[in-house]
Amino acid sequence: MRFPDSAGVMILDGCPLFPRSLVPLFIFEPRYRSLLEHALSGDRMMCLAMRRPGAPERPNPLAGIGLIRTSVENPNGTSNLLLEGLGRVRLGRAVQTRPFRIHRIEPISPPAPEGPDVDALVTRLLGLVEVRLRQGTEFPLSALMHQAGAAPLSSPVRVEDCLAALRAMKDPGSLADGVAALFLPNFVMRQVVLHAVDVSERLRHVIDFLSLEATRSGKESSR
Repeated sequence: MRFPDSAGVMILDGCPLFPRSLVPLFIFEPRYRSLLEHALSGDRMMCLAMRRPGAPERPNPLAGIGLIRTSVENPNGTSNLLLEGLGRVRLGRAVQTRPFRIHRIEPISPPAPEGPDVDALVTRLLGLVEVRLRQGTEFPLSALMHQAGAAPLSSPVRVEDCLAALRAMKDPGSLADGVAALFLPNFVMRQVVLHAVDVSERLRHVIDFLSLEATRSGKESSR
């Protein structure tokens, strides 16, 4: 998909936008109502970024860009929308700051790494995911199928369907993104993964965080 040269930016802590992830948003601030109107009148794209440390009204330079799939305006002027992540972008200079920010954007598309080291990381990650799936999840398995870019083969979706879809993914970076978006409960963890442009580094972060969560869950269950 072709991205625009610039896009409106919503600064929102605690909600990193990963490629293929679906994020529901409630728009109530006047500036973001204007941003939504601007996006809907054009290419329906907008960026989500966390605040830059020490500068609460400035976005972190690495953000997620998404497509507004649905938007419903409420009688009081607020809106509920569903934003689907499309990719990572680097925010350039601001071409507008009021009433909402518009930044130049540069898509980030690192090449997919190959080799035995990457294969080993993918195998390790898939093993951790299988353990988590067998234990149960707090999200519907259909969401994982969506992250994997596959249509559900059965109803209800089975764990085996999800594992097969994940193993079929050709891009290790997309695999890491999908697992992080759904399995990592801490938004700081998810933000670290979002900022990992290097795919091998991204895989390692997700593996470390999943292993940490597994250790933590094991300690809690043994109490």
